[in-house]
Amino acid sequence: MPQANVKMTVRRINDSISVIDIQGDVSAFAEHALMDAYTQANTPPPRAFILNFTNLEYMNSSGIGLLVTLLIRVNRQKQRLLAYGLSEHYQHIFELTRLNEAISIYNSEAEAIAAGMA
Repeated sequence: MPQANVKMTVRRINDSISVIDIQGDVSAFAEHALMDAYTQANTPPPRAFILNFTNLEYMNSSGIGLLVTLLIRVNRQKQRLLAYGLSEHYQHIFELTRLNEAISIYNSEAEAIAAGMA
């Protein structure tokens, strides 16, 4: 069985914000890593999660599906999902799929943190 080529680490910025740093590929094989990172970032529950895509190497439609699943979980808890570090290519993908309407995209971590605090 193929292995996930992804590493996700969680950083707690403050009581309101957790950052999930994504390194590698987001595909169907990343499901376990993403949901584990979400669980870790959600203890205790913050107001917002920030996805750091700076070190994203590849994402396919299954990876987009995982982000939608994560978005549903976050919305059910009345939390917010924000992102930064997307390449121009993946920003375009987010626009095509309209995912950018549900996950706000920022140019930097500082901008995402400021928005998450608002």
